Amino acid sequence: METDAGLISRRKNHPFYRGIRCRSGKWVSEIREPKKTTRVWLGTYSTPEMAAAAYDVAALALKGGEAVLNFPESIGSYPLPVSSSAAHIRTAAAKAAATVGAAAAAAVNAAMKGGEKKEEKVCDGAGSSAVEFVDEEELLNMPGLLEDMAKGMMVAPPWMGCPPSDYSPENFDGESLWSY
Repeated sequence: METDAGLISRRKNHPFYRGIRCRSGKWVSEIREPKKTTRVWLGTYSTPEMAAAAYDVAALALKGGEAVLNFPESIGSYPLPVSSSAAHIRTAAAKAAATVGAAAAAAVNAAMKGGEKKEEKVCDGAGSSAVEFVDEEELLNMPGLLEDMAKGMMVAPPWMGCPPSDYSPENFDGESLWSY
């Protein structure tokens, strides 16, 4: 049974995923080992779903069938850690998160092929995620970017030598910088 304090704490971290929180614009995941005061750090991820999947793998490894999962329907697709050591749990959690991330990237690519704009979930200060649309081609001026880079390669480098020995203000035809 979860206490009111635990429920409030979990809501502060994320509205509905367990074991994750927002830190510096990224989503981090960790889990407390049963009957111990230590925690297992599971990693930092770009989306809350990836961090939640990492938590699920760790919860299954540490708590077994009693674990309350974020994605109970995905239990069969999660990789199992080799042992209950923190390093093995972390490795399996990273694999599960990468699988979730790859599936999300494939969905975004399919949507972009259909003419839709890219959608990114960003983390705000309150720990919830907001959806932000990003048109990367417009943002980076992709067609012009490569052309501008090629033009930059054709520019002569700046002259790095000493001024010629006959340089003096009397021999110089142009205006001096200090004449203004």
